[in-house]
Amino acid sequence: MGGEVPEPRRLNRALSFDDWVPDEALHLVMGYVDDPRDREAASRVCRRWHRIDALTRKHVTVAFCYATHPARLRERFPRLESLSLKGKPRAAMYGLIPDDWGAYAGPWIDELAAPLECLKALHLRRMTVTDANIAALVRARGHMLQELKLDKCIGFSTDALRLVARSCRSLRTLFLEECPITDKGGEWLHELAVNNSVLVTLNFYMTELKVAPADLELLAKNCKSLISLKMSECDLSDLISFFQAANALQDFAGGAFYEVEELTKYEKVKFPPRLCLLGLTYMGTNEMPVIFPFSMKLKKLDLQYTFLTTEDHCQIIAKCPNLLILEVRNVIGDRGLEVVGDTCKKLRRLRIERGDDDPGLQEEQGGVSQLGLTAVAVGCRELEYIAAYVSDITNGALESIGTFCKNLYDFRLVLLDRERQVTDLPLDNGVRALLRNCTKLRRFALYLRPGGLSDDGLGYIGQFSGNIQYMLLGNVGESDHGLIRFAVGCTNLQKLELRSCCFSERALSLAVLQMPSLRYIWVQGYRASQTGLDLLLMARPFWNIEFTPPSPESFNHITEDGEPCVDSHAQVLAYYSLAGRRSDCPQWVIPLHPA
Repeated sequence: MGGEVPEPRRLNRALSFDDWVPDEALHLVMGYVDDPRDREAASRVCRRWHRIDALTRKHVTVAFCYATHPARLRERFPRLESLSLKGKPRAAMYGLIPDDWGAYAGPWIDELAAPLECLKALHLRRMTVTDANIAALVRARGHMLQELKLDKCIGFSTDALRLVARSCRSLRTLFLEECPITDKGGEWLHELAVNNSVLVTLNFYMTELKVAPADLELLAKNCKSLISLKMSECDLSDLISFFQAANALQDFAGGAFYEVEELTKYEKVKFPPRLCLLGLTYMGTNEMPVIFPFSMKLKKLDLQYTFLTTEDHCQIIAKCPNLLILEVRNVIGDRGLEVVGDTCKKLRRLRIERGDDDPGLQEEQGGVSQLGLTAVAVGCRELEYIAAYVSDITNGALESIGTFCKNLYDFRLVLLDRERQVTDLPLDNGVRALLRNCTKLRRFALYLRPGGLSDDGLGYIGQFSGNIQYMLLGNVGESDHGLIRFAVGCTNLQKLELRSCCFSERALSLAVLQMPSLRYIWVQGYRASQTGLDLLLMARPFWNIEFTPPSPESFNHITEDGEPCVDSHAQVLAYYSLAGRRSDCPQWVIPLHPA
């Protein structure tokens, strides 16, 4: 007994650790902590650690731009070097959120650009960014800006890009993918080529911007470090000189093959020697041979925007055994996926987008079903990411994915509704097997059709999704009871999106109260009322609720059960915010707050 240390002394020693560790040491230790969750945990140890985290944090991601105020961010992290800011809900990518809904970048740029003296990287996603906003950013940070990413943003023109090109001579990354940019001339690219010699990544993929091939050639000659170019449409035969000059290029996407009578037009196209990531636009059967000489070196292949048949996919993929990333449309068919399973043993990411909806074409070319997904699961056991639009699916296929793909961290499945009959619904047991076995899953999306998942299946998702942080569910469940069963198990879920479900407003509110980690929920299509008053049941401090009511016509449509039909126009967005109510709500959005 005499050798035992009393409990109070052990506790005092533990608490005194913070006293003898100097600030310099903590600064150094914090410098090696990059994971945001680890940073957050460390900042909660004590006030001293909170202060040191604030002074040493170099990157912050704001998952929703209305979750905090820019002034609060500036005060908390005065030495930020990199900021990522997300705006509109993901539904904006599918035309479900109007352009003037909000998510304006102006207040953030005005508040942060000049005071954050270390800021050299800015990433804005699904936000409204004007030419004036970009001009303000350039005035404040242009001399040291190294990364500017405008991802699916709207509101600006090539005038702003020309200003960036002239002023930001340290720019290493310019990212503009899927931005509807107003084209006022291609001078911006010429200015970039003349003024910049350190550019590494340039991406204006899926935009309407017109460019001169000579400017791309000049850019390649001046920027010897250019590794990645993803561009808008431009005849590939006009890029021969660019490819000859871009010796460091490893990643290329875009260009285009145009229909010509001269079949030899593209024979002279030779890609740079280091190229290993490739996506070609409008490629058809006759142009496939341009890939063959270096297919063994390819690590990424994007065939989403090609005119290839199922057999073409089979022929190309059979020559690409070292692929890590494959992006295709569902025209690849089950036969193509069988080739993937047999050939691409190193595959990490597989994306199968929705293709042509013409039933005749689908029958001719095939579609993706449980057969193809099972072949991929068995053959590609290193998969970390699967996103697929399928025409048919079974419990057995989902079980196979759970059995063989243990490294999955992101799984997304959409069941198309073009087939009248689906082989095996509901998918309760398959979903349970997948979630039980894929313990590394952090993101999960399942968009089915009515009857695709019962209340039991919803309960399984809640029970076996303890590590999942983001989830999208559509056409799932049978009743409010299923939603509550789901919510009780989702202890770590932070972001939830629901579409086309049968749940009531009251059940949605009660479900939110059951999920302690939830920070954001967006719902479209449910048993909506005209006022949304039952949504107030989820009200609590710092919790904003925004309701977009259904159109009055929807209440005239009654289901066989006597309930109002699910109206696709009714929306709910609720989220934690330290900034209070937002001041830029459009008139059709109703903020709900307790009286």
